[in-house]
Amino acid sequence: MAITTHIAAMEPTFIDFLIPEPAFFGPLFTMLVLALVLDAVFGDFPWLFSRIGHPVVWIGNLIAWFEKRLNRSGRSNADLILRGTVTSLAVIAVAAAFGGLVQFVSAFGDVFRVFDVLLVAVLIAQKGLYQHVKAVSIALRKDGISGGRKAVSMIVGRNPDTLDEAGVSRAAIESCAENFSDGVVAPLFWYVVGGPIGICAYKAINTLDSMIGHRNARYLYFGRFAARLDDVANFIPARIAGAVICLAAWIGGKTSGKSAWKTMIADARKHKSPNAGWQETAFAGALDVALAGPRHYGDELVDDPYIGGGRRDLTADDIDRALRLFTTSCLINAAWPIVFKVIWVGL
Repeated sequence: MAITTHIAAMEPTFIDFLIPEPAFFGPLFTMLVLALVLDAVFGDFPWLFSRIGHPVVWIGNLIAWFEKRLNRSGRSNADLILRGTVTSLAVIAVAAAFGGLVQFVSAFGDVFRVFDVLLVAVLIAQKGLYQHVKAVSIALRKDGISGGRKAVSMIVGRNPDTLDEAGVSRAAIESCAENFSDGVVAPLFWYVVGGPIGICAYKAINTLDSMIGHRNARYLYFGRFAARLDDVANFIPARIAGAVICLAAWIGGKTSGKSAWKTMIADARKHKSPNAGWQETAFAGALDVALAGPRHYGDELVDDPYIGGGRRDLTADDIDRALRLFTTSCLINAAWPIVFKVIWVGL
């Protein structure tokens, strides 16, 4: 009894700060729920970040600074891998340090936890993703194929000039599915695991992959470490996202949870990404459509197989159906930490 009382009375140590209590316990769990609601209402806070720049833009600028100085042609492949690794680790360290600062300030008490809430709300992109995908649907209806191409070019990297209405719709749905994991599920997951440090480190990893993790001549070696690290960071969240989508399809109207699950299990590994296939196949099965397939990136044709055995003649109506599935998935995603907490406390 004496030993137990002594341990319970001990002050937090430096190790306790570096390895925080999981975010679903105590006040940090409440902060997480508040942050998700704040993001759902206000999105990316355009009135603020149009003036000072979004934190992800800050990360992008830091990556560009390193890349300009270290990614030099004429270097050996091994040297480029080393330089890219240094770039990645430096950017992640800066982002994690910022998260550590937020964590340190938030530890002073309830009032200061507002910084924790704002950080999570800014780095989780529920409303922002919905608005960007919805813009494609609106543009297709209002301005036809030219408007749809312009709108979808804002969220995908493929050549929009090669896309018909089905191609534009397919690209928008794929972006919605993939970014549900990268922009919603994974940041929440890493916040639950590591608090502000975890979510900031993840956003740095994901931004590194987006900027330098490409398989082209410029980044094949320089961005290799970033791409592999992003695959690792998204391994668990991607599969959580797939399961959440299947559950959302089962709950929602005019979607099939059974088909989502069967398609995900059958086709997820057909995708060239070890992670993105789980969300995209779940969407394809739930909506009874075919996604992926051949598409152009610049002048290069990527001849990927279709995933899902449903319709290929997609329209703006299918984008709207996908957004309803996305909304239900976001609600479930916000709920799973609550369920986990109840189960954990029960144990």
